[in-house]
Amino acid sequence: MTDAPISGPVSGQLSGKQLARKPRGFPDQREALIQARARLVETVTGVYRQWGFEALETGAFEYADALGKFLPDDDRPNAGVFSLQDDDEQWIALRYDLTAPLARFVAEQGQMLGRPFRRYAAGPVWRNEKPGPGRFREFWQCDADTVGAPGFHADAEMIAMGAEALRAVGMADGEFVIRVNTRRLLNGVLDGVGAASPETRLAILRALDKLDRLGASGVADLLGQGRKDDSGDFTRGAGLGPEEVRRVLAFAEAGADTRAATLANLARATGSTEEGKAGLAELEAIALALEALGAPEQDVKIDPSVVRGLEYYTGPVFEAELLREVTGEDGRTYRIGSIGGGGRYDDLVARFTGETVPATGFSIGISRLAAALAILGETGTLDGPVVVLNLDKDNPAVALGLAAELRRAGIRAEAYMGASGMRPQMKYADRRSSPAVVMAGSDEIEKGTVTIKDLEIGAQKAKAISSNEEYREARPGQIEVPRAGMVEAVRRIVEAHR
Repeated sequence: MTDAPISGPVSGQLSGKQLARKPRGFPDQREALIQARARLVETVTGVYRQWGFEALETGAFEYADALGKFLPDDDRPNAGVFSLQDDDEQWIALRYDLTAPLARFVAEQGQMLGRPFRRYAAGPVWRNEKPGPGRFREFWQCDADTVGAPGFHADAEMIAMGAEALRAVGMADGEFVIRVNTRRLLNGVLDGVGAASPETRLAILRALDKLDRLGASGVADLLGQGRKDDSGDFTRGAGLGPEEVRRVLAFAEAGADTRAATLANLARATGSTEEGKAGLAELEAIALALEALGAPEQDVKIDPSVVRGLEYYTGPVFEAELLREVTGEDGRTYRIGSIGGGGRYDDLVARFTGETVPATGFSIGISRLAAALAILGETGTLDGPVVVLNLDKDNPAVALGLAAELRRAGIRAEAYMGASGMRPQMKYADRRSSPAVVMAGSDEIEKGTVTIKDLEIGAQKAKAISSNEEYREARPGQIEVPRAGMVEAVRRIVEAHR
């Protein structure tokens, strides 16, 4: 019996051939982005280690019920996570973040682990969510957590360390900020305006989250009766009265140039509720610790408008944001936005043990940060291999030997494979982001030399040359050196492009 011919696309096939396609939200990544990610992980984890944290790796899969709030109530737990049924008929799922596996690990180890336990981890996580621009189903995170330290100095340490990590990857003054708030402070404000129901409190949180985009006027509408946007769609508001709206906005806009000034504004805006007083005390303790840790005011700000994650965290919450802007192809200016954050989560381990275990952590979105740096043009270094051109298609031994010599000297190098002419080989080197090419034709072999071309300097100098004759005479970026000096000449070029 033979298979019937396929006449159209059926189950990913077309005309008998399998269609080349991949699931949405799972990006393919090539050399430049992979190396950028590796450098970021190495740099960030280096900072974590410097602060005394130790590495911990957990598996990609966890039992689905260990993922806590991401476990749905239906028979197939795949809402928000990617799950499958193991051979013992228990549901396992790809980890949603790096925190839930840590909580499980701490609970399993019990008192043998010792407290506090300070760990860092880096790796991919998976989320079964609708993908979109800049939103993937698989991406890398790099976390640090302290489990078993109840004091707010532990939160301040996370914040200051996160700022140092962002400095280490190349962020300069004014290019990023870590904003800090606390759940208890906001709870005090919500209590003070009489927001009793979960629906009202959630509506207020959602309104405050739009302050940067809609401004005070738009948020005031959402705190009150509602708002109609430019398209005519109406969003129902939280239903607060004018005085309550004013008090919530006074809280949200209490941010100032210094942490001390912000705390003074918050003391006036949060009223006298017990939760508000407790939240203010938390932030004051964190501010004192940040001062002792030497965290600059411009790197870390107390910002009451930070509300994301407050439903998850039990205390302070922090959000890291890139402030650097980039101009898109449409000529408009864009800000990259959030690249990480964290907070205190004292209830997570208790899910396994019934015992409240204080914990705080900070996470940097490595994939998002790498993509942001690529957009900003900071991953486009010439870090490809040196390419040795094959100028004798009948005998590539010379090119193979030169490439081998460079590799023995610790220089990444390859000999061109194929019988193409000079122009295609140079184009190949450009596509590989090569810092240099090495050439040894019959003339060089006879003289005992090699010709080396610095591709970046050559491209820069070529821009000022107007004719082919002048180009051939100038040979921009090109030098001829004795055969014995090849390694050091190439090394200088490679190091100059790092």
